[in-house]
Amino acid sequence: MNDFNDAPFRLADEAAAAIAEQTGVPAHDIALVLGSGWGEAAELIGETTHTLDAATLPGFHAPAVVGHTGTIRSILTPAGKRVLVLGARTHYYEGQGVRSVVHGVRTAAAAGCATLVLTNGCGGLNEAWTPGTPVLISDHINLTAASPLEGATFVDLTDLYSPRLRAIAREVDPSLDEGVYAQFTGPHYETPAEVQYAKRIGADLVGMSTALEAIAARHAGLEVFGISLVTNLAAGISPVPLSHAEVIEAGQAAGPRISALLADIVGRI
Repeated sequence: MNDFNDAPFRLADEAAAAIAEQTGVPAHDIALVLGSGWGEAAELIGETTHTLDAATLPGFHAPAVVGHTGTIRSILTPAGKRVLVLGARTHYYEGQGVRSVVHGVRTAAAAGCATLVLTNGCGGLNEAWTPGTPVLISDHINLTAASPLEGATFVDLTDLYSPRLRAIAREVDPSLDEGVYAQFTGPHYETPAEVQYAKRIGADLVGMSTALEAIAARHAGLEVFGISLVTNLAAGISPVPLSHAEVIEAGQAAGPRISALLADIVGRI
């Protein structure tokens, strides 16, 4: 790997070292990226021992989206595991480049994490999934025309979203459905025609995150678990226009239930 391609990994190492220094925790076990609606889960996973301002850490930025936090938390679970909660998610549409989008994931790997839990709020293509429905991610379609991997870096994405972890989730809640998540670039919502296109190529969920992070996680050797919260029916399926306020409202309404679900799943990993 040349110096240019190595740069994002050196930056992740620097961020991980800063986290270890500021928390006094030499290594973490599990990383969580909490998207819209999932924030309350951190309170239920265990004891928050340290809260860091992500913007003070190498490579991280203040959040650009209302409803997203800008902190990184170290949590000690009742089982004695260390969970790194990444509240500072950078989206592709922010224009800071793919390296910034996946910096948190690479930092988690450098911090010792073996498992990555990715969550998001998304649009649903299945009318049976009303707002507030959690759906396991079984696979994804990357519609960003970008990759976090640079140069001749070939990574197999078969079973990217761990069947083992999805089985654990279904032990917690056998009623959980699963589907394919399609990542668009955003920040605009998809048109009804784009939603139908996504549906025809196999998508069940549409959103603006997760896929690029999952690819970087596989490259870093992390086991990936993904779960979406359907915050609205997608354009053309929903009878009303879409709005970010609707996404936040649906996330707040579902928050206590889905947070308890996620905390239970994490507790079994």
